[in-house]
Amino acid sequence: MSRRSWGELLSFLLKDHGVETIFGMPGVHTLELYKTIEEAGLRHIGVRHEQGAGFMADGFARASGKPGVCFLISGPGLTNAATPIGQAYTDSVPMLVVTAMNARANIGLDRGVLHEITDQAAVAAPIAGSSVVAWEGSQIDVHLSRAFAGFAAARPRPVVMSLPLDVLDTPAEAVAARSEVPRPPGPALQAIAAAAELLTTAKSPIILAGGGCQDASVDLTDLAEKSGAMVVTTIAGKGILSSYHPLSLGSTLQQVATRRAIAAADLVLAVGTEIAEPDLYLVTGGGDNGDGVTPDRLDLGGKLIRIDLDPGVVVRDYAADVAIVGDASASLQAMNAAIPPATVDQTGEAKAIRDLNDRISTQDRPAYTALLKALRAALPVDGQVFADMCKLAYAGCMSFPASMPRSWHFPNGYGTLGYALPAAIGGKLACPHRATVALIGDGGIMFTIAELATAVENNLPIVIVLWDNEALGEIRDGMRARQMPEIAVHPLNPDFESLIKSFGARYEAPGNIDALEPTIARALAADGPTVVHVRERLVFG
Repeated sequence: MSRRSWGELLSFLLKDHGVETIFGMPGVHTLELYKTIEEAGLRHIGVRHEQGAGFMADGFARASGKPGVCFLISGPGLTNAATPIGQAYTDSVPMLVVTAMNARANIGLDRGVLHEITDQAAVAAPIAGSSVVAWEGSQIDVHLSRAFAGFAAARPRPVVMSLPLDVLDTPAEAVAARSEVPRPPGPALQAIAAAAELLTTAKSPIILAGGGCQDASVDLTDLAEKSGAMVVTTIAGKGILSSYHPLSLGSTLQQVATRRAIAAADLVLAVGTEIAEPDLYLVTGGGDNGDGVTPDRLDLGGKLIRIDLDPGVVVRDYAADVAIVGDASASLQAMNAAIPPATVDQTGEAKAIRDLNDRISTQDRPAYTALLKALRAALPVDGQVFADMCKLAYAGCMSFPASMPRSWHFPNGYGTLGYALPAAIGGKLACPHRATVALIGDGGIMFTIAELATAVENNLPIVIVLWDNEALGEIRDGMRARQMPEIAVHPLNPDFESLIKSFGARYEAPGNIDALEPTIARALAADGPTVVHVRERLVFG
């Protein structure tokens, strides 16, 4: 029997690293990769566009906590997936992108060969955690081991691995047994002791929890209750502390009342967050609006403790009194062990801030609030929402309650349109037992509408709530605020009902707000995808 090629062996190597699902679209340059996918016991999800493959891998990773994997052709396959790779980079999502590359003898010669990029690895480098080339077959296993070690023990970011065509065809050599995957680093005990002393003496502490705390929900909740600290999360951290917890301020960094509380706190403990700009945009608009709150930066009146896996984060933008490099869960466990129970009780203040934020949200965005309440009522506690860049989702980032981690997924850093539909497909495939909703606008859905066919093909009972305001609403409103012409913000929409039904998906169009909850509940019980078309002017007037 002839030896397997390196392309054939790759599926078995991925299986050995715990991979079960691959997203992709086969092409003439990736046929060698596809030979053994089924033999290795991997599930392959065929997509309509490589961008869809990237977003599905992203959604799979966010829902499961495991790396998402996709196979792409050389050249246009990689460049089509550049946007989801960039999104995964900014949001710290573990993703492995395996792509073919022209044969080694043709690299850099600009000979006009099929799918040629003169330096493919360089194309991916600025938007990936690492972009590597396996110049020899034996390097494939090395790069895979390094990628999965990084996913497990460092700040997770996408890895792009390019495989030259002649390397894929080369007979494979024996591969050594896989080493044990490393664990993330634990915190320095001296730094924990210093942080614990600050937390013990604080009278009005606040914990700011980010996406790096996804696997530290129990530890963070314990620390909040033991220290008496109020907790506010970033958008990526939504649900790490239940929105219904008495100490929760939700994911409301964009609201003035929360920012004032942070400014007044004598201690802020920021864990698993880079405190990024998109989390800080005040909903009240530009300037400080007379509220005395800096719009794009936290005002800190007290001490600051920072905990993060990334050493660069703990020393960036804000001067920390204590900087701890380490895994969020291990660091919070150590903090819990080092502090006595506090006598601080901030539940009353937390409730007052929540009530004020809720009142303002309802007054400013009544239609969004009504729809989000209907969605929350229809979804089970463990339901997961994949939101797109649209006005309804912006409101949901602050107002939609979440009781557990990995419940609300939003493309916050890179801020791409078209994310929600394919990401929800990936999330549903990762967690088939969880009710799954894509929340997307009429502009965003046109970016990736083709992937509705993927959802139908795989009989995925996801609900796509299509918020249709017949505009690129956020940009339109920005133009109106500047009293400028409304250019290209009212694109022609298709007949959504006909389009959606042509894919074989179900279509619902509730005529009023009271019909929303039962419509969504009915869609969640269906045996395939349902688009719930919410036309703003018909439902809300």
